[in-house]
Amino acid sequence: MTAKPLAPGSTLGIVGGGQLGRMIALAAANYGLKVHVFAPDADSPAFDVAAAATCAAYDDGEALTRFAQSVEAITYEFENIPRETADLLARHAPLHPSADALSTTQDRLSEKSFINGLGIPTAPFRQVDTPDDLARALDAIGLPAVLKTRRFGYDGKGQRIIRTAAEGDRNAIFAEFGGAPLILEGFVPFECEVSVVAARGQDGSFAAFDLCQNEHRDHILALTQVPVPGLAPETAEAAVEIARRIAEALDYVGVLAVEMFLVRDEAGERLIVNEIAPRVHNSGHWTIEGALTSQFAQHVRAVCGWPLGEAARTGGLAVEMRNLIGREAGDWQAILAEPGAHLHLYGKGEARAGRKMGHVTRLLPRAD
Repeated sequence: MTAKPLAPGSTLGIVGGGQLGRMIALAAANYGLKVHVFAPDADSPAFDVAAAATCAAYDDGEALTRFAQSVEAITYEFENIPRETADLLARHAPLHPSADALSTTQDRLSEKSFINGLGIPTAPFRQVDTPDDLARALDAIGLPAVLKTRRFGYDGKGQRIIRTAAEGDRNAIFAEFGGAPLILEGFVPFECEVSVVAARGQDGSFAAFDLCQNEHRDHILALTQVPVPGLAPETAEAAVEIARRIAEALDYVGVLAVEMFLVRDEAGERLIVNEIAPRVHNSGHWTIEGALTSQFAQHVRAVCGWPLGEAARTGGLAVEMRNLIGREAGDWQAILAEPGAHLHLYGKGEARAGRKMGHVTRLLPRAD
């Protein structure tokens, strides 16, 4: 469905009610837009900042139709909504990113095949549907390797590292995943994990934030730093070009993140793409204070058909963003008392272990 630019006062529909949807909604409000959030959980954080909310399942066709007919455009905050849901929504209102982009990126096998088809390197991979497939894939790729579900994995869920042939028989390892379609990926000896958060507009315009370095704890993003220490300028340029090629090939509209491994060896620096996130991304939270246009404002601009904003860092300063996970959010008073710390809490109730409760961003007094 072809979209014309939304006018201020229009209503943007957001599928998903987590912290990403909440921050998209806050950015939309700054532009004079209303939001209608659709999510299945009654305590969704985005409901607190929405003009309208629908609490229903993602396969509730009647509720989805009413939702889509009440808004002028639709986006989503996470990629694990069914393709059928995206197709239904797109019949009633412009949907960005598209259902095709969603479908390509929500399955690791189709995603890596798509990336390789562009001539962009990934870890070696094989499709695994049976224990015999797993044995053949391990013979082809070698050890260590990572066995993953093809869909619905995030924050380390749905994956298992196989380090040695003695870890267990293939039938037992395969059974751990309950029959879900799998993919085996070769282990990349990376120095660090990096990502590019970028946006593509409806007119094909493109803007990328600076490449950032990411550190994980227990498979959950703990720290993002910008710029990446000691990075060669041509490597940063190559990362942005990878994101551009992916966005153009998907005919993408909105913000996406491309997660990569930075490998440093005798040949120099090179980038291996890990995965694409077809949405605003945790590693882009630093842009709220650290860039001239936040990733959330950029996403709103793109899906509404507006010009993209400037993506440069604020004053050229270095930036770090730390996630507040579980009980770490209990330090909110100390963070508020810290000069220069920018606190964001997501309005979640229970501070469970591994749950992202908020983040804090710091602009650091050093330039590139």
